[in-house]
Amino acid sequence: MCYKIIIMRIKIIILVFNIFMASTRNINTRGNYVLEQREYKHMENYALYPNSQYGTAYDTRLPGNGVNPPQIPWNQLSNNAADIESFLFGINSTNLVNPAGCLYPELKTLKTANFFEKEKVLIPEPLVVEKRQRPFPTPN
Repeated sequence: MCYKIIIMRIKIIILVFNIFMASTRNINTRGNYVLEQREYKHMENYALYPNSQYGTAYDTRLPGNGVNPPQIPWNQLSNNAADIESFLFGINSTNLVNPAGCLYPELKTLKTANFFEKEKVLIPEPLVVEKRQRPFPTPN
């Protein structure tokens, strides 16, 4: 008799434990869910921010004096960059049903970014280039 009561109490305790403690890890808590959603939102903002390291510059310019060549995004040099690229790769060039029309590129004019101003080069008016004038004499 006493043995059956203990087994019934254990079954009730196990039943109550399973109802309230179905998951003992933090992955199913409300706080952890909110934390993960906030982390996903921060990663999305970091990757998709238009002026981030993966995006475009505030003011895209071509390199000038003292500037190394940059990586310019594909859509900053022309307004119809995808059409130009398709034309250069020959996409739709052999379509006999609907042949592609003429391509008119819509190029953008970009300003240059100079870190310093160049001085004008002075060249003498009657420019005379003498023969056999070299910086280091060569043997004959």
